[in-house]
Amino acid sequence: MLLLTAVAVVAAPAADAQRFRERLAERIAERAAARGAEAPAEGMVEHSFGTDPLQKLDFWAARDKAKPAPIVIFVHGGGWKRGDKRNATGAAKVTHFIEQGYAVASVNYRLVPAAKVEDQAADVASAFAWLRSNAAKLNIDPARMVLMGHSAGAHLVALVGTDPRYARAAGFALSDIRGVIPLDGAAYDVAAQIADGGKFMHDTYVQAFGSDPARQKALSPTLHAAGPNAPAFLILHVDRDDGKRQSEGLGAALRKAGTPAQVTRIEGRGLIGHAEINRKLGQADYPATPIVDAWLKRRF
Repeated sequence: MLLLTAVAVVAAPAADAQRFRERLAERIAERAAARGAEAPAEGMVEHSFGTDPLQKLDFWAARDKAKPAPIVIFVHGGGWKRGDKRNATGAAKVTHFIEQGYAVASVNYRLVPAAKVEDQAADVASAFAWLRSNAAKLNIDPARMVLMGHSAGAHLVALVGTDPRYARAAGFALSDIRGVIPLDGAAYDVAAQIADGGKFMHDTYVQAFGSDPARQKALSPTLHAAGPNAPAFLILHVDRDDGKRQSEGLGAALRKAGTPAQVTRIEGRGLIGHAEINRKLGQADYPATPIVDAWLKRRF
């Protein structure tokens, strides 16, 4: 029986084996991220920023009602094709940022394959614009709004922060974004990501970005970094070879254009570290927490 199983595995088409490896890697990351990742329901209010059922955000008001508060706007990951504002946000970061005196929003967006990555970036920009337009009602400061995203969400906030067409279409300027914090993202340079980091995720990248070089270039934040850009970036990554290269490449391109971009490695390896940077951010003993806190205090 074992021999037959082994023969079947060897004989399986390479594409099937690739899909199996990719799905196994995704499952490991999903299970690691799911532990303790549920965003807190207390004080949360859901709002729609568009007509699609996925064009919604969760909002937590700042505790101090005496003056408009800064806001951290979080965009979840999930390989551009899954994830949710409730279960991929992380309870620690929401609670922590509220304790720091900030308001928090967690954004949903339309998913591949029903939507395109271009639609997802437009959703992130639309959510930002909706929050900015409703700043007075929500008691947030429209001049102190930061975008943060994890994994695919990191790519999306970086894209919105470097390609002005999304902000322009939503009715604001890149200078209206106070800063951008991508957390262990990838595909900042899409073609390089597919060629260099696609061992487990190749099919996911191709599903999201296709094979047209012009489209891949258009969806690459690093290739838009010549400017204009959002005013500042804090780019965090764990010990994943492709994530490290992609993060450093984006940071270098931004700095070359004169945009302040801090790139910092956070302890944690592979897919587990990738999940932990999302789940643990906000915990006092997690190394990324004081780094993000200090950067936000400077920007706010």
